[in-house]
Amino acid sequence: MNRAILLLAAVLLAALPARAADWPEFRGPDGTGTVTATGLPLTWSEQKNVRWKTPIHGRAWSSPVVLGQQVWMTTATPDGRELFAVAVDRESGRILHDLKLFDVEKPQYAHPFNTYASPTPYLEPGRAYVTFGAPGTAAIDTATGKVLWTRRDFECNHFRGAGSSPVVFGNLLLLHFDGSDHQFVVALDKRTGKTVWRTERSIDFKDLGADGKPIAEGDLRKAFATPQIVTVSGKPIMISLGAKAAYAYDPYTGRELWRVEERTSHSASTRPVAGHGLVFFPTGFSTGEVLAVRPDGKGDVTATHVAWRLTRSAPKKPSLLLIGDLLFMIGDNGVATCVEARTGQVVWTERVGGSFTASPLLADGRIYLFSEEGKTTVLEAGREFKILAESEMGDGFMATPAAAGKAFFLRSRTHLYRVEAGPGAASAE
Repeated sequence: MNRAILLLAAVLLAALPARAADWPEFRGPDGTGTVTATGLPLTWSEQKNVRWKTPIHGRAWSSPVVLGQQVWMTTATPDGRELFAVAVDRESGRILHDLKLFDVEKPQYAHPFNTYASPTPYLEPGRAYVTFGAPGTAAIDTATGKVLWTRRDFECNHFRGAGSSPVVFGNLLLLHFDGSDHQFVVALDKRTGKTVWRTERSIDFKDLGADGKPIAEGDLRKAFATPQIVTVSGKPIMISLGAKAAYAYDPYTGRELWRVEERTSHSASTRPVAGHGLVFFPTGFSTGEVLAVRPDGKGDVTATHVAWRLTRSAPKKPSLLLIGDLLFMIGDNGVATCVEARTGQVVWTERVGGSFTASPLLADGRIYLFSEEGKTTVLEAGREFKILAESEMGDGFMATPAAAGKAFFLRSRTHLYRVEAGPGAASAE
């Protein structure tokens, strides 16, 4: 009975049309970086097309998410001892909620490139779900700012800081914990925070040294990816990237359906995309590849279900964009690539320049690339490499932007911007 109710809830939610006015989760309503709204600006600067600009305290790379009249994100003190959720008024940029959720007596180590608040919240009507990994997960009433439940009991040494964002499926809140010591996926009842299922990663890492301990203190076991729900033969499956393997799970039960191993890679950090009967994803660090996998297998399908591999210019942190028959990507090193989605055949590869962590967005047939240096490059989403525009603003983009209505919500290292063409768009502090 419970499974039937969960299935009905998931089907009803999936049937709801994605509102172009909202951007409720990492990479948007369907998690792919595709913007359905039109009329977004092509260029901007501190003096052009800025509706408002709001300073955000702390240091954090979580992406802004938008629902109704609120924009949410997380932040943290640089030392990780205080963890916050922040909500901003969509129209004015005024801070609505600035909630300290957790005090952390002894924070784990976070690499200087990462922060203590990198996972992106998930919004639904009346609720915000935020996680900082092992230090804490919470559900918040978005109207009052009241904390509805918290979980702080998951043991996981993220080793370099957490990065995986939560995803809601029906009444389940899906979370990744891929650390140096423990690696598992968990589903919580989003209404209560109680555990519904927990599944350990199944791969044998084969990384034990002569002393019986993992080499590099387990550094090659960690990952930072966000799951994606795709439909295969009419059934939902959860695509989940870990270290040295990608997995498919039954999202209702957590049962592992299949696994693709890639032992040259670790620290997978992206959110998969799917189309043409394939699932596409970068495998992570160190050299990394992009894989296209048929998602209908069982067990270890490494030798049978990998349709193609791309071994050059694979991104480590930015996720992919699937646009029709083409797959677009921006490498961390500023090299942009377009390939045939069905075959992996390279259409073009060009250097854009700069360094990239934020994932690209598609809007109005244009690809927006946001660099760590604060430069935005807009490309034509086609078979020929063509730069349409370039803009510079802020002190660099580590967070993937949101797009809702006719506005971009850009989080720089220190500020949140609403960027929108038209009256009322000017520089604001």
